[in-house]
Amino acid sequence: MKHKDSVKLSHINEKGKANMVDVSIKNVQDRIARATGKIYLQPETLSLIIDNQLKKGDVLTVAEIAGIQAAKQTPYLIPLCHTLQLTKVEVITEPGSDGITVHTMVRCQGQTGVEMEALTAASVALLTIYDMCKAVDRKMVISEISLVEKIKTDIGA
Repeated sequence: MKHKDSVKLSHINEKGKANMVDVSIKNVQDRIARATGKIYLQPETLSLIIDNQLKKGDVLTVAEIAGIQAAKQTPYLIPLCHTLQLTKVEVITEPGSDGITVHTMVRCQGQTGVEMEALTAASVALLTIYDMCKAVDRKMVISEISLVEKIKTDIGA
Protein backbone atom coordinates (compact mmCIF):
# COMPACT_ATOMS: atom_id res chain seq x y z
CA MET A 1 0.00 0.00 0.00
CA LYS A 2 1.47 3.34 -1.08
CA HIS A 3 0.65 6.64 0.51
CA LYS A 4 0.07 9.32 -2.13
CA ASP A 5 2.67 11.62 -0.55
CA SER A 6 5.20 8.86 0.17
CA VAL A 7 8.88 9.65 -0.04
CA LYS A 8 11.11 7.37 -2.08
CA LEU A 9 13.64 5.74 0.21
CA SER A 10 17.14 5.76 -1.25
CA HIS A 11 18.04 2.34 0.18
CA ILE A 12 15.08 0.55 -1.41
CA ASN A 13 15.16 -0.53 -5.05
CA GLU A 14 12.22 -0.55 -7.47
CA LYS A 15 11.21 -4.03 -6.23
CA GLY A 16 11.14 -2.92 -2.59
CA LYS A 17 14.38 -4.72 -1.69
CA ALA A 18 17.29 -3.33 0.32
CA ASN A 19 19.83 -1.67 -1.93
CA MET A 20 23.17 0.03 -1.34
CA VAL A 21 23.01 3.46 -2.96
CA ASP A 22 25.42 4.09 -5.85
CA VAL A 23 27.23 7.33 -5.01
CA SER A 24 29.76 7.13 -7.84
CA ILE A 25 28.18 10.02 -9.76
CA LYS A 26 28.27 12.38 -6.76
CA ASN A 27 31.04 14.94 -6.33
CA VAL A 28 33.62 14.44 -3.60
CA GLN A 29 32.85 16.93 -0.85
CA ASP A 30 34.13 17.77 2.61
CA ARG A 31 31.52 16.23 4.91
CA ILE A 32 31.00 16.73 8.63
CA ALA A 33 28.37 15.32 10.96
CA ARG A 34 27.83 15.98 14.65
CA ALA A 35 25.72 13.87 16.99
CA THR A 36 24.92 13.82 20.67
CA GLY A 37 23.37 11.58 23.27
CA LYS A 38 23.01 11.31 27.02
CA ILE A 39 23.14 8.72 29.75
CA TYR A 40 21.31 9.50 32.96
CA LEU A 41 23.08 8.23 36.08
CA GLN A 42 22.54 8.10 39.82
CA PRO A 43 24.49 10.86 41.64
CA GLU A 44 26.71 8.27 43.35
CA THR A 45 27.64 6.72 40.00
CA LEU A 46 28.46 10.11 38.53
CA SER A 47 30.74 10.85 41.50
CA LEU A 48 32.54 7.51 41.04
CA ILE A 49 33.10 8.32 37.36
CA ILE A 50 34.33 11.85 37.97
CA ASP A 51 36.65 10.68 40.77
CA ASN A 52 37.86 7.77 38.59
CA GLN A 53 36.92 5.26 41.30
CA LEU A 54 35.15 2.55 39.27
CA LYS A 55 36.80 -0.88 39.25
CA LYS A 56 36.73 -1.06 35.45
CA GLY A 57 38.86 2.08 35.14
CA ASP A 58 38.67 5.50 33.51
CA VAL A 59 35.10 5.45 32.18
CA LEU A 60 35.25 8.72 30.24
CA THR A 61 38.49 7.97 28.37
CA VAL A 62 37.43 4.41 27.56
CA ALA A 63 34.04 5.66 26.29
CA GLU A 64 35.70 8.27 24.07
CA ILE A 65 38.06 5.68 22.56
CA ALA A 66 35.18 3.23 22.07
CA GLY A 67 33.23 5.91 20.21
CA ILE A 68 36.17 6.59 17.90
CA GLN A 69 36.54 2.88 17.18
CA ALA A 70 32.82 2.55 16.55
CA ALA A 71 32.77 5.34 13.98
CA LYS A 72 35.49 3.51 12.05
CA GLN A 73 33.50 0.26 12.18
CA THR A 74 30.12 1.66 11.10
CA PRO A 75 29.95 -0.02 7.67
CA TYR A 76 30.48 -3.39 9.39
CA LEU A 77 27.59 -2.71 11.77
CA ILE A 78 25.06 -0.97 9.51
CA PRO A 79 24.61 -3.11 6.39
CA LEU A 80 24.01 -0.44 3.74
CA CYS A 81 26.60 2.11 4.89
CA HIS A 82 29.52 2.85 2.61
CA THR A 83 33.08 2.32 3.71
CA LEU A 84 34.57 5.79 4.11
CA GLN A 85 38.04 7.19 4.63
CA LEU A 86 37.41 9.14 7.82
CA THR A 87 39.77 12.06 8.32
CA LYS A 88 38.69 13.03 11.85
CA VAL A 89 36.63 11.48 14.63
CA GLU A 90 36.12 13.36 17.86
CA VAL A 91 34.22 12.06 20.88
CA ILE A 92 33.83 14.27 23.95
CA THR A 93 32.21 13.16 27.20
CA GLU A 94 30.70 15.93 29.29
CA PRO A 95 29.61 15.16 32.87
CA GLY A 96 26.61 17.16 34.07
CA SER A 97 24.42 17.26 37.13
CA ASP A 98 22.33 14.19 36.19
CA GLY A 99 24.52 12.22 33.81
CA ILE A 100 26.98 12.38 30.96
CA THR A 101 26.41 13.90 27.54
CA VAL A 102 28.44 12.60 24.61
CA HIS A 103 29.24 14.89 21.67
CA THR A 104 30.70 13.47 18.45
CA MET A 105 32.08 14.95 15.25
CA VAL A 106 33.06 12.90 12.21
CA ARG A 107 34.65 14.24 9.05
CA CYS A 108 35.65 12.85 5.67
CA GLN A 109 36.11 13.88 2.09
CA GLY A 110 33.81 11.69 0.09
CA GLN A 111 30.68 11.18 -1.94
CA THR A 112 28.36 10.37 0.95
CA GLY A 113 27.81 11.71 4.43
CA VAL A 114 29.08 10.64 7.83
CA GLU A 115 25.84 10.90 9.82
CA MET A 116 25.72 7.21 10.65
CA GLU A 117 29.33 7.28 11.81
CA ALA A 118 28.63 10.20 14.16
CA LEU A 119 25.50 8.52 15.53
CA THR A 120 27.27 5.19 15.93
CA ALA A 121 30.14 6.86 17.79
CA ALA A 122 27.70 8.51 20.21
CA SER A 123 25.73 5.30 20.72
CA VAL A 124 28.75 3.11 21.42
CA ALA A 125 30.34 5.69 23.73
CA LEU A 126 27.10 5.71 25.75
CA LEU A 127 26.88 1.92 25.73
CA THR A 128 30.46 1.76 26.99
CA ILE A 129 29.58 4.02 29.93
CA TYR A 130 26.60 1.77 30.61
CA ASP A 131 28.75 -1.36 30.49
CA MET A 132 31.40 0.06 32.79
CA CYS A 133 28.81 1.25 35.35
CA LYS A 134 26.23 -1.54 35.28
CA ALA A 135 27.58 -3.16 38.46
CA VAL A 136 26.89 -0.01 40.50
CA ASP A 137 23.86 1.57 38.80
CA ARG A 138 20.77 -0.35 37.73
CA LYS A 139 18.78 2.79 36.86
CA MET A 140 20.87 4.16 33.99
CA VAL A 141 18.98 5.38 30.96
CA ILE A 142 20.49 6.12 27.56
CA SER A 143 18.48 8.79 25.77
CA GLU A 144 18.35 11.63 23.28
CA ILE A 145 20.73 10.22 20.67
CA SER A 146 20.36 12.54 17.72
CA LEU A 147 22.04 14.08 14.74
CA VAL A 148 22.82 17.69 15.59
CA GLU A 149 24.34 18.90 12.34
CA LYS A 150 25.44 17.74 8.92
CA ILE A 151 27.53 19.87 6.60
CA LYS A 152 28.75 19.24 3.08
CA THR A 153 31.04 21.66 1.31
CA ASP A 154 32.38 21.49 -2.21
CA ILE A 155 36.12 20.91 -2.21
CA GLY A 156 37.94 24.05 -3.25
CA ALA A 157 34.97 26.28 -2.41
